[in-house]
Amino acid sequence: MAELLGLGDECGEGASGAPVLAGSCLADNRLNLDVYPDGCRRFLQLFEGRRGEVVQVEFLRLSSNDCLLGTTLGILPHLKHLKSLVLKGGHARDEFGSCQYGSLTSLPPDVGNLRCLTHLDISFNSLSTLPSCILHLPSLRVLLVSHNSLVALPEDFGSLSKLTFFSAMKNQLKDLPQSIGELAVLQDLDLSENALEFLPEEVGNLHNCTELDLSGNRLSSIPDSLANLKSLRRLHLHSNLLVTVPASLASLPNLSRLDLQNNCLRTVPPEIQTSPFVRLRGNPLGETEPSPQADEPSAGGLRRLFLASGEDSFTVTSEGCKVVLACGIHFYFPPGTASDPLRIYFRTLAPDPQWVKLRHHDVLLSTVLELQPHGVKFQQEVQIWLPYASPQTLHQREVVVRTFSGQSWSDLRTRVEQKRKSKKHVAHCSVLHFSWFLVVSRLVQNECKVPTEGTLLFSSVDPNIKVTFPPGVTEETRTVKLQVLPVSAEEIEEITADAGCRASPLLCLSQDSLVDFLRPVRIQLPLPPGVTGLNLDRSRLHLLHGDLEGQTWDDITSQVVLEFTHLYAVFEVTHFSWYWLWYTTKTYIGGIAKKVYERLHMYQVNFIALQRKKDPEQVLLQCVPKHKVDPVLKKLQDRYRGPEPSDMVEMFEGEQFFAAFERGICIDMDRPDCVDGRLLFIFYSHLKNMKEIYVTSHVDRKGQAVKGQVSFYRGAVPESIPEDASRRRKGPDSLWLATLPIKLPRLKPRWAENPGPLNGFSFPPLNLGNAETGYLTQANLLSIARRMGADWQTIGLNLGLTYQQIERIGYNNREDLDKQILDMLFSWAQQSSEDPDCVNKLITAMKESGRQDIADEVETIIELGRQKYRESIRRVGLEQESSTEDSAIAMM
Repeated sequence: MAELLGLGDECGEGASGAPVLAGSCLADNRLNLDVYPDGCRRFLQLFEGRRGEVVQVEFLRLSSNDCLLGTTLGILPHLKHLKSLVLKGGHARDEFGSCQYGSLTSLPPDVGNLRCLTHLDISFNSLSTLPSCILHLPSLRVLLVSHNSLVALPEDFGSLSKLTFFSAMKNQLKDLPQSIGELAVLQDLDLSENALEFLPEEVGNLHNCTELDLSGNRLSSIPDSLANLKSLRRLHLHSNLLVTVPASLASLPNLSRLDLQNNCLRTVPPEIQTSPFVRLRGNPLGETEPSPQADEPSAGGLRRLFLASGEDSFTVTSEGCKVVLACGIHFYFPPGTASDPLRIYFRTLAPDPQWVKLRHHDVLLSTVLELQPHGVKFQQEVQIWLPYASPQTLHQREVVVRTFSGQSWSDLRTRVEQKRKSKKHVAHCSVLHFSWFLVVSRLVQNECKVPTEGTLLFSSVDPNIKVTFPPGVTEETRTVKLQVLPVSAEEIEEITADAGCRASPLLCLSQDSLVDFLRPVRIQLPLPPGVTGLNLDRSRLHLLHGDLEGQTWDDITSQVVLEFTHLYAVFEVTHFSWYWLWYTTKTYIGGIAKKVYERLHMYQVNFIALQRKKDPEQVLLQCVPKHKVDPVLKKLQDRYRGPEPSDMVEMFEGEQFFAAFERGICIDMDRPDCVDGRLLFIFYSHLKNMKEIYVTSHVDRKGQAVKGQVSFYRGAVPESIPEDASRRRKGPDSLWLATLPIKLPRLKPRWAENPGPLNGFSFPPLNLGNAETGYLTQANLLSIARRMGADWQTIGLNLGLTYQQIERIGYNNREDLDKQILDMLFSWAQQSSEDPDCVNKLITAMKESGRQDIADEVETIIELGRQKYRESIRRVGLEQESSTEDSAIAMM
């Protein structure tokens, strides 16, 4: 063991001081080490130094991305008291922000001897088979193996007789063992996003199952035995290939949601179609079956999928399909795109300047779309329509879709379209493989092939700009690209403060060869505005040459032969870069041109900080281009209030900045976008640059309001920015941008502090549960109600209230969300006050509703009540030995 602890150089920190740090991680009977990059090292140090305490641990969390995981696994069988074990991956991320799967491929056989283990989470790992030792865990109740590579479950999987929750989502399961029907107490089964093509009839034996998720598979039918699942509340079957469903599903007595969206259903039984809890969108209902004689079905006959905001995948078959995402992105997969059913995964990412590299004068118009699997080549081109922010203020530019290969970005042939109804713009492209995609506005690019015979290239932005390639200019054909950036006389005058300065359009020439041309290339540029061959003073005319990065601008007037016509200047070069004609009396023109070029990258912006009128703790922060400030404030004024926008500052496209709450205002430091206590933003001129967050204060607000502030500071500058400009952004005096006031009002008395009725309701005193198991009092229920929010209807249904009851509560209190929540919760509490298991039902309903946070709060309250009861028994000498097994560990 000592040798293992000396591997500091391989895994991060050395061992110096580590035992003290490791010891601080041991809290009671819990070890949460997955939050540390060297968690396994800390565990090994603890095991060597404090073995007696470590073997008593009941809850252990480790990251399977840790390089010492293999060594640590050998110690696990010594933890005989272990109840909960979490060995998840996904704690590390690659350069694109994707979760990296853990290295776990198996478990030691002796792990099967952990007789107390009730909760095991080995998600986000590299398992291809389920470790056999898991089947020997006699107390296991919760098992999570999601995000692995499992292709099958063991035939004797049903031997896990105490299992109540099982999740194997996002694996590669093709079928299920018949023994799965032997899981008699299973309540929650999640097999979504696998490759299941059929289900065994034995699934109908899961009589205690309340939620079954089979979405995102390849099921064309489901067995009639599902009608035996009388306890079932939620059945998810969306995004499959179902062509029929049994009518008996509609008669399940407790069913509150049946999701059949995005299947191949052309008809459904009337009992199902008329049920209020059924979701059928995205099915070809009422459409006729395409003719089997047709060689290829028309695009109009393809299956159409409409995906909701929470979905992240769909299946494409050889028949093809059309797909519409909730964010407005469209796909068209023509017939024959994939020979076998293929699962497509998608997600949108915030653009990160670390890997989204914008070129000179590019403007980002969309977030990043990632499509997987990467590298798979389709047999037909897939068409993609990407919505983007219309660049109304950007003229003489073009919109393109840019894709990332994993090494570099390239631009796709793009067609810009406008939707008829919404008038929104979309960028349309076709691809044969999936990777990352985004939409940018770039300078219009004209290009041509230059053969040995020579050719002529014009600019479509300014036809007066042309490049002539004479015969013999090259031995091999090469590609040349031309871009033009028009610069108005007003811009030049504003930046230079000199009415006499004039400049031509900025010309950029590039080629795909590193070899200079064999003969001079002839370039024609228009003279600066107001200058002609008749009034030209040659001493004031300068031809500037800029490097490819725009960092330096050299006056090359004396190095070339300049010819003039009435409107144009003509010169010859043998290599390509930036070229710019200036007309001025200034002598050091290179420095002035550099300043102007730098300013052409900048945007004038204002910062706003607004608080929601109904909830001042909800703060909206936004960086808005100067010309958009008034429209944005007008749109927000009905719901928000706040100070006037900040003074104008200048930002680069892709520049980082931070928002820091100060003077008594604080935020959740665990937010992924929080760096050293500050919120991280990236400025993109045509994206929203907005975040809405909840703020709090450590100051007691019962007696006074808190007058704080939010300040904005600069961060990193994009790499493409000139070096001098980047240098001026550094230093303590240059980081601050603006400060705006934030005020949190004095707190009003909460429900529980009011001596009168409960927000207009009057109920007799309530105590759910009993003294031995712990009570939930009226004050506890009020605390729970305050946290429910808009989820109250889902929670009510999972508590057993009927649709009619929920609708009546909503209607009777339609003007007040608080009253709706109180009416639902206290109505249920009164109905259930005599039920000895009502508290457990409340906890279960919260978990089923996705509110694990409230479930944890209730369990904490109940556990505190049990402790007080045991202490009171102990004080009067009535304590008895208890052999009651601890309750199941709450699922993460």
